[in-house]
Amino acid sequence: MSSYLAKALLTLGHDPRRGMKKLSFIFLGAGGSAAIAAGVAILVLALDTGSRDVRRPSVADTTPVTAPISPAPPAARAAARKSIEARIAQVPEYQRFFDRLRLALPSQYEATLNGFADRLVATGKEQSVDAYLSEAVRDLRQARGALAAKADGAALARIFDVQLAMLDALSKTDQRLCVDFLYGGASEAFYQFSAKNRQLAGDMAIAGLEAIVDGQTKENTRQTPTDADFALLEKAMAAKGLSQSEIEALLDGKTPDPPLQDARLCQAGRVYLEMLRTLPEPVRLRIYALAVELMARS
Repeated sequence: MSSYLAKALLTLGHDPRRGMKKLSFIFLGAGGSAAIAAGVAILVLALDTGSRDVRRPSVADTTPVTAPISPAPPAARAAARKSIEARIAQVPEYQRFFDRLRLALPSQYEATLNGFADRLVATGKEQSVDAYLSEAVRDLRQARGALAAKADGAALARIFDVQLAMLDALSKTDQRLCVDFLYGGASEAFYQFSAKNRQLAGDMAIAGLEAIVDGQTKENTRQTPTDADFALLEKAMAAKGLSQSEIEALLDGKTPDPPLQDARLCQAGRVYLEMLRTLPEPVRLRIYALAVELMARS
């Protein structure tokens, strides 16, 4: 396997704290809202159940239940949707995402809101508005996320810029939560953080949506990153102070001994995203495009 492909697989879910791979989505991510090689867990702000450190039983998975639910009767669905849309309208930071989704991708909006409504009718339990945003972004990523890889550079880069902003905010609040975010972990603590930082969470959601809409229109084609591309990234990370073992943990999936502490792993994730921004644009966009495409297919 070439090293760049190994790195691509890493973005689908290796957690250096655990020394194992899970080929499932952990991207830039928040549903709240990039893992690392990792900036990927934060890429589209999706809070799927991520890698979980078994030494942390207090971090509970609160990912919304998405098991198949039968369509509700039309009248019940309409009433439930009215209630959900009214709640979303009370949070303007999130309303702008749902408004944009409704205008740009009406079929996606209808499917998402009908799903919310059907579940509400079936269970009688409302999700938080933060959870609704998280799930809407996840659904969008799974259905159309690969289109973001075809967006113009500015729209594609915006996804990673807001993910770095989220990571910066988390690093100042809770190092554990910062690492959970890197790996797409869903927890009540993250929903609480999102509720206090809704402008930022909404910005991430909008960035992913706008890249998808732009990619659908522009249809840019980019080559797969090469080993030389990743070598440039590794050099930049080393120049920023990351050790070889830390770089290997992020890009090659090697487990450091001893494992990285949360504060250091959080900082390493920030360095990863910061150094991506310093790469020549063609290199940077190739890596960005690969990341979002893998996320969408995971």
